[in-house]
Amino acid sequence: MTDFKESFYAAPGEHPETPTLCSAVFPVCRRRARAENWTLIEGTATWAEPGGLINAETWEHLRGEILEQVQAALPLDGIILGLHGAMVAQTCDDCEGDLLSRIREVAGPDVVIGATLDPHSHLTRRRLEAADILIAFKEFPHTDFVDCAESCVDLTLRAARGEIKPRLSAFDCRMIEVMPTNAEPMRGFVDQIKAHEGRGSVLSVSIIHGFMAADVPDIGAHIVVVTDDHPELGAYLARDLGMQLFDFRGRTKPQLLSAGEALEQAQNAPGCPVVIADIWDNPGGGVPGDLTILTKLALDRQMSSLAVGSIWDPMAVRICMSAGEGARLSLRFGGKTSATAGAPIDAEVEILKLVRNAEQSFGQSRVPLGDAAAIRIDGIEVVLNSVRSQAFSPDLFSNLGIAPSARKILIVKSTNHFRGAFEALASDILYVSIEGLYPNNPLTNGYRKLTRPVWPIVENPHAELESA
Repeated sequence: MTDFKESFYAAPGEHPETPTLCSAVFPVCRRRARAENWTLIEGTATWAEPGGLINAETWEHLRGEILEQVQAALPLDGIILGLHGAMVAQTCDDCEGDLLSRIREVAGPDVVIGATLDPHSHLTRRRLEAADILIAFKEFPHTDFVDCAESCVDLTLRAARGEIKPRLSAFDCRMIEVMPTNAEPMRGFVDQIKAHEGRGSVLSVSIIHGFMAADVPDIGAHIVVVTDDHPELGAYLARDLGMQLFDFRGRTKPQLLSAGEALEQAQNAPGCPVVIADIWDNPGGGVPGDLTILTKLALDRQMSSLAVGSIWDPMAVRICMSAGEGARLSLRFGGKTSATAGAPIDAEVEILKLVRNAEQSFGQSRVPLGDAAAIRIDGIEVVLNSVRSQAFSPDLFSNLGIAPSARKILIVKSTNHFRGAFEALASDILYVSIEGLYPNNPLTNGYRKLTRPVWPIVENPHAELESA
């Protein structure tokens, strides 16, 4: 529960006017309720940075809190939820499906239930049966989470007023893949699915990418279509788009470099800053974010004009806070959480800046970093944070007194979300693959609960199904 409260927790009515990634439905609903004079009853909003299974006590407490709020608010015309969709607890593989189905039991069959999802989620039969409307962000990086909320709120209101009768259709693409939408072929595919929306009875089309690190039965990519009472059309369109997506397998990942290759290319690049993404040490994927391998290699090469954002190390931050800005001291930081995170770095450092309750931006939202410190070792600067977070924006650096545009190289820990804000700043963007904690290869991840055939574990799962 501490992880939730450190990241974001808002009791009913206390959600800020700015959205978070998965709670944009709150400010969107407020605007619509004020403009249209309907009654909005808010529930709890909370999220935690991914970090393995949620303990049973925390999950059951949060689920019970929300169910009690729904019960107390009855009767209702509609219920709108901002969900992520990849939550797994010690006692539940499908937390969002469990929550939706229990809300349906409490609210009854006639209440319209709409929900937004992060595309890095799962899609289960339980969710499809409990909800009337499911809409996922289309973009990765997730630059459209407010647009997604607006669409979900609009369709839920229209359904509650009897203007539409939403029906959900879905197709299982049977693949596990990383699919950034800023480059082809995914860029064109997202534009294609957007063109279907509003055409005829098609209300919404979403891609569920899946969350590769989860061991759940329904892991993998899906297409979800919402139609106005045309489930057959929805099923046809979902299958057609799903097979197109399946044809992209193996062609959507960015080029991945080794640590040495990435540093060398960045150092020799004519422009600056060059952004290097340490994609598997991404706290947004559930790992700690304290890997030191790339930073240590840069130090060994005596590189300069290089900034790292960020390394999670609450203990090192606390030591820096005690020492104060301007202090010089011997500091051990990073590499504390696993044998694969690299060794801790021991160095003489200068403390450049300290910020209590630091933040960075992600679109319109504010993302907590906790207490944070900027330190310098020779020509390299490092942001240390006490609340885990991936890199979203250059203000991760500037809020700690480091001018990102004035550095030759910026190392960030993020798979692709950084790109939305860093792209305008960067002269080049490189993706580095360093093996660590994140289970990034479906062939070797050792899923225990996956029983259906999926690519790349099975070369052509659809052919297997047809022959069966």
